[in-house]
Amino acid sequence: MPKILVSDKLGEEGVSLLRSYGDVDVKTGLSPEELISIIGDYEALVVRSETRVSSDVIEAGIKLQVIGRAGVGVDNIDLQAATHKGIAVVNAPTGNTIAAAEHTVAMMMALARNIPQANESLHKGEWTRSAFTGIELRNRVLGVIGLGKVGIEVARRAIGLDMQVTGYDPFVPEEYASSLGIELKALDDIYKDSDFICLHTPLTESTRGLIGEKQIAMMKPTVRILNVARGELIDEYALAEAVDKGQVAGAALDVFTTEPPVDSPLFNNPKIITTPHLGASTEEAQAQVAIEVAEQVITVLSGKSARYTLNAPLVLPEGQATLSPYISPAIYAGKIATQLTKGQLKKINIKYEGEIANHDTNILKAACLVGFLDQISQERVNLVNANLLASQRGLNITEQKATSIEQYSSLITVEVESSAGKTIVSTSHIRDETHIVRVNDYWIDLVATSGYMLFTDHHDRPGMIGALGTITGKHDINIAFMEVGRLEPRGRATMIVGLDDPMPQEALTEINDLPDVISTSVVEI
Repeated sequence: MPKILVSDKLGEEGVSLLRSYGDVDVKTGLSPEELISIIGDYEALVVRSETRVSSDVIEAGIKLQVIGRAGVGVDNIDLQAATHKGIAVVNAPTGNTIAAAEHTVAMMMALARNIPQANESLHKGEWTRSAFTGIELRNRVLGVIGLGKVGIEVARRAIGLDMQVTGYDPFVPEEYASSLGIELKALDDIYKDSDFICLHTPLTESTRGLIGEKQIAMMKPTVRILNVARGELIDEYALAEAVDKGQVAGAALDVFTTEPPVDSPLFNNPKIITTPHLGASTEEAQAQVAIEVAEQVITVLSGKSARYTLNAPLVLPEGQATLSPYISPAIYAGKIATQLTKGQLKKINIKYEGEIANHDTNILKAACLVGFLDQISQERVNLVNANLLASQRGLNITEQKATSIEQYSSLITVEVESSAGKTIVSTSHIRDETHIVRVNDYWIDLVATSGYMLFTDHHDRPGMIGALGTITGKHDINIAFMEVGRLEPRGRATMIVGLDDPMPQEALTEINDLPDVISTSVVEI
């Protein structure tokens, strides 16, 4: 019978399930030294966020087969060290989905009917019914920004309340959204048309400040805004000012830029409802998280592949020498393609050409999807769960193979078809490095590095490179490298500029205003 250590407080439902399979010890509050001294006796370790599972702990866990995280985030677990030691790391990403969705709906209802304000007034001995006249949700337009697990569950409940649900998520196919009763719209249209707007996106550089002064200016003065996702998605000062001025009818927030919030402008207006990050705080969610992680741990201990494993599987021995070097190029291809894609996603096609096409390419498909989903998923994406997450989003994915390719031993190409056209990115493995060799119609040769890259679509004219360099220099942005591709002299061209620093919006605007620039995109890799 395997020995299982639970080192953080875990719902009894999860502990009981673990005890049905193994010998369980619950020892909370262990110091790092105490944990290291005993972990060698256990096949499984289950933690929440309190226990830090360092490389030293993992090194001492000579019998460890699996580490279970009761929750989503695994920042407290050295994932790389666990992978190196062949230890599976599993989590419980769906246990709080319903809780977060229901909290969003509860906040929306409270906002619509002024429930917290009315309760406070009544407790003061007042009876001022007319001051708290609300609105009905029926026939109101709810704009859901981000159609992951929580966003979809919110949409389902809103449809049940006879609301008109619109959504924005460029990485959800229109057919899939329509099957759920959600009308996809452009982001600006969500801002302009919605009576309620709720946010359910991960926090990335592209989503930070998703709602600010500019976006609020597009909205109806009757709009009400909800955030149960990440505080940084909203400019809190801009929102508070808009509510004060009557540009926004109200807001309900469960998350904040700084937690706990100190001297927040959101606390000064009775039309803004706040809760202390309670989205996942239900008895059922805590129980479900405990059960979910226990099930994953038992699955691994049984010698099976768990659904929510967070570290990479091994490549089959017969294909390891050929496929392993192409995992990184595949990730880069997906990561660049998703950030260059504009419009509403329709289809993803992955091409494997050359030697790699002679093998089972499932690992490369997963790698492409890791890169593609990394910027848009609220969950940690890895080689194991990428296919599952893609399936849950309803992504339309096709694959092609060709065993011969000119110039390269192997080539991976990600083609993304959207309402705005087609985006193509090809990568390869050359001299032990990942090379970007094609972007749309342009064949190039660029070594992939970390940092930021500026992609331009422009007309090939004298002085273009100098003009761009002048702007980056003016804004103290250091250029690491530059690659130019063109179809013909003085024709259509692309420029890829490696940057040591993020590109501020002001500088990007100046580049877009250059006479020969057609469009630009900044990619973070």
